Amino acid sequence: MDYKDTLLMPKTDFPMRGNLPNKEPKRQEQWEENNLYQKGLERTKGRPLFILHDGPPYANGDLHIGHALNKILKDFITRYKSMTGYHAPYIPGWDTHGLPIETALTKKKKVKRKEMSTAEFRKLCADYALEQIDNQRTQFKALGVRGDWDNPYITLTKDYEAAQIKVFGEMAKKGYIYKGLKPVYWSPSSESALAEAEIEYHDKRSPSIYVAFEVTDGKGLLEGGEKIIIWTTTPWTIPANLGISFHPDLKYAVVEVNDQKYVVANALLESVAEELEWNDPKVVKTFKGQEADKIVAKHPFYDRDSLVMLGEHVTTEAGTGCVHTAPGHGEDDFVVGKSYGIEPLSPVDDRGYFTSEAPGFEGLFYDAANKAITEKLDESGALLKLSFITHSYPHDWRTKKPTIFRATSQWFASIKDFRQDILGEIKRINWHPTWGETRLYNMVRDREDWCISRQRAWGVPIPVFYGEDGTPIITDKTIEHVSALFAEYGSNVWFEREAKDLLPDGFTSEHSPNGKFTKETDIMDVWFDSGSSHEAVLCNREDHKRPADVYLEGSDQYRGWFNSSLSTAVAVTGKAPYENIISHGFVLDGNGRKMSKSLGNVMVPAKVQKQLGSDILRLWVSSVDYQADVRISNDILKQTSEAYRKIRNTFRFMLANLADFDPKADSVPEQEMEEVDRYMLHRLQQVVKDVRESYEQFEYSPIFHQIHNFCAVDLSSFYLDFAKDVLYIEAKDNKRRRSIQTGYYETLTTLVKLLTPIIPHTMDEVWEYIPGTEAESVQLTDIPEPRKIVDLDEEKWDHFMNVRNDIYKALEEARNEKIIGKSLEAKIVIVPKDEQTKDVLTSMDHLHQYLIVSEAAVSDGSTAAKEYKYADVAVEKHPGEKCERCWVASETVGEDTDHPELCSRCAEVVKENYTA
Repeated sequence: MDYKDTLLMPKTDFPMRGNLPNKEPKRQEQWEENNLYQKGLERTKGRPLFILHDGPPYANGDLHIGHALNKILKDFITRYKSMTGYHAPYIPGWDTHGLPIETALTKKKKVKRKEMSTAEFRKLCADYALEQIDNQRTQFKALGVRGDWDNPYITLTKDYEAAQIKVFGEMAKKGYIYKGLKPVYWSPSSESALAEAEIEYHDKRSPSIYVAFEVTDGKGLLEGGEKIIIWTTTPWTIPANLGISFHPDLKYAVVEVNDQKYVVANALLESVAEELEWNDPKVVKTFKGQEADKIVAKHPFYDRDSLVMLGEHVTTEAGTGCVHTAPGHGEDDFVVGKSYGIEPLSPVDDRGYFTSEAPGFEGLFYDAANKAITEKLDESGALLKLSFITHSYPHDWRTKKPTIFRATSQWFASIKDFRQDILGEIKRINWHPTWGETRLYNMVRDREDWCISRQRAWGVPIPVFYGEDGTPIITDKTIEHVSALFAEYGSNVWFEREAKDLLPDGFTSEHSPNGKFTKETDIMDVWFDSGSSHEAVLCNREDHKRPADVYLEGSDQYRGWFNSSLSTAVAVTGKAPYENIISHGFVLDGNGRKMSKSLGNVMVPAKVQKQLGSDILRLWVSSVDYQADVRISNDILKQTSEAYRKIRNTFRFMLANLADFDPKADSVPEQEMEEVDRYMLHRLQQVVKDVRESYEQFEYSPIFHQIHNFCAVDLSSFYLDFAKDVLYIEAKDNKRRRSIQTGYYETLTTLVKLLTPIIPHTMDEVWEYIPGTEAESVQLTDIPEPRKIVDLDEEKWDHFMNVRNDIYKALEEARNEKIIGKSLEAKIVIVPKDEQTKDVLTSMDHLHQYLIVSEAAVSDGSTAAKEYKYADVAVEKHPGEKCERCWVASETVGEDTDHPELCSRCAEVVKENYTA
């Protein structure tokens, strides 16, 4: 007889290799054909609603690794919630308006913008955006992200734009929307105003100049002829200078140097003297800033006055304490100028070129004009020093080019009018990580107005009409009518029709006695678009609610979507549109560097999928501390793949040992299971508890590490290992064998459910091989809750696992000393050091099996024993022969005459089950 044929060896068709790049696309097709997402929603209908509201990615270009991190994290959340008692629909979204699409059309598609109407150009923009959505949607689905991909929300759709107009109208009705002339961030490269959220800071090299303004009217305080010194890093703003600001409470000094008198803040005299290399400056007079109010100086090269004004914004942190004031190019300058009745002068056009209001510099680009203006200052004798500094400077976050401050007529949302309400909501929200609260709070606390108008073509028009006298017209009636028009025709109707055809029938206004109207040509800031999604999606979609439970985006969205959504929602409803904010960091390369094509360190999700599979990428996402910046590289993904293989092979082993197990017929009731099996189920419950807690806290790296550790240590190194001697050797229906299989079955199904939100492709595959499962997919099941295991002495088994570590050390040392080879060659004697260890070991019927040795004895003493923490342990080679069937060394081998090669245990099993 070939005894191999009598062993119940593992059997499974579940493949060892994942072959994910080939299998995942087929599985995704299967999910789609079987309508799995809808089936999941049908299964959970009636449960409490959980809404993760998707922040819309921009519809342009292929996905980068940051997109993958973002969408996979969202998928973890919605999948987990749908498996733990919630109804969790997921509507993906896209942001579609704005400059990048205009640029892509003109650069990539070679569209000749000036040869077509605005409406025609916008139609091309919409078509391009929809193409990009189709491309990105395919790539998101390939990541295994589950949602209503056939019905996403898109900021260019009629229903969305109509809802956005309602938000604007509601804010206007409350008095939060106004038009004003103010200096705003202006991007010459985009030819448009920008909001603070669209500004990022980069280093820039700028000229640093000290300039003298000669006093012409000292108002009795100064004699005249003194020179007030200003310092600036923007020489190009000198043509727009209309004044010099002093702080009313600062002490100023008149300083004599080489027969010339200069005026600077007393506190800055030392640093100015050093900069200008003055020798022995003499202070001839001091005065308080407020005494200098309305002193008149003359512009360095134009025939006009420069008025001394008083402003609280002046500091002694740098410069001279006498601040060059150009109300057309600075917010503080504008405010102080307005208080003195000075109209702003901004002699720079939309593209950043000087106009005729700057004689001598007309046609020069502002940055290039720095040199010409500096030379003019030098020529007029006003330039005291020129040097260069590198400093942090505002740039357009789209074009990455410097911005300027420029006074233009813009539409604003007055954040300061409801700022306290926003700050109150920020305090109420749950923040993950907690520092997000401080970050957004500080941004809002200092915010005055949000510039919401843009001088572009591709976006949602600002729905304002103008009367003949130029007065803006925004009424409930006009807003409702425009919203209805957009809902029916889309916002392009604004550019296709005249103002009179966009107004309600019979509309009249005191501002247009002749019935003539014009319309606003500016569009809304794209952040107003996406920031209106709480109205367009959460309020208008079935199965949704406002506020959403979660908004999850990258940390850059504190100034972006988190911010604009909060502003519009509090303005309209008084409440934040979300209960939890979760932010993630940026993805860096393996060395912690930012990814860039020039460095050649870019990781593309599609490439990772083709090489390793989406589940490897998803497992990587679960392994990192995503709330900080995270790293990815081929080496890191290789480590992730190793962890995946460990988990996969652990599951495969359990599947293979359940080949003859029918959970309905063969399961052993829990109270009748072997104690070791109940202990392993207890360990499993701890995993369930900890993993569920981590999911609830939106923390995924503990889940990855805990399950990987459980597979490697609790299962592979103990439970799966010692159990082979029962599973393979005993008769099919042996109760100990069925008890282990019962434990394996629950362990496997539980772990598969716990990991389904993270690696759904693989878990769905495992599910198909588990005997007795009834659900079509593991995704249509619930994750179990932890429970108490009956009649278990947990402390006993925890202690045994500690003692086992001692014994494993002893066996390892015996192997190194060539006393034994494999552990089954060993006979061990254990001398407990305390009563607890003795009680634990003597109470175990199958001690040698748990330790994977051929014989284990507990003794009061042994001269050969080595000392360890809990026990002394002696290891020797077992004197018995090796059984040909179970490989255990036993002195009973040879006792059975029919089967002399077998030990008595194996001989009995063979006789009872395999002998005719």
